[in-house]
Amino acid sequence: MDFVKEFAIFLQESGAIKFGNFKLSSGKESAYYVDLRIVPSFPHQFRKMIKHLQNVISEEMGMDSFDCIASVPTSGLVIASALAIETVKPLVYIRQKPKDYGTSSLIEGKIRIGSKILLVDDVGTTGQSIAGAIRALKDAKMTVTDAFVVVNRFEGARELLASEGVRLHEVTDIMRISSILYDEKLLDEQTFQRIKKQMNTL
Repeated sequence: MDFVKEFAIFLQESGAIKFGNFKLSSGKESAYYVDLRIVPSFPHQFRKMIKHLQNVISEEMGMDSFDCIASVPTSGLVIASALAIETVKPLVYIRQKPKDYGTSSLIEGKIRIGSKILLVDDVGTTGQSIAGAIRALKDAKMTVTDAFVVVNRFEGARELLASEGVRLHEVTDIMRISSILYDEKLLDEQTFQRIKKQMNTL
């Protein structure tokens, strides 16, 4: 069984993906909800996910094409931290707002001007949080050309990041996941059609 198929089934069985009626942080209604914060509670699957992410990064851009891994708290940071350990790359993270004590830093960790940064997050939806991190890194004179997410929801993240000059890559996406679950009879026809309609792919 290939990783994406195994991962899709795991998401459904673990409850990391749920189907129904959900309101997202953006205020939009959705036929599904993806919560990858559950995955680290399953260490074998979590490590498989990280290793596959590492392989995708290696194949699509190469490990020598960046100096440092960065992420936005909180769920993306868990993934980025594990990836940094596996790849032996430095890690920094970008706060959504500067801390109001100490150094008032927006970026946490040791950074060097001109470093090439690879951004990592869990799920790509609108891309607003990733875009905010890109701007903070560029303001700190870092170079950012690529970002990776585990699951792409196809709700504008790719286009928003492209406007910032950054390519968005993904391990998998909601259409691949839902298609696998439908083929495995783990997702009913009505829900599958709702997801397709939501993605404007009918």
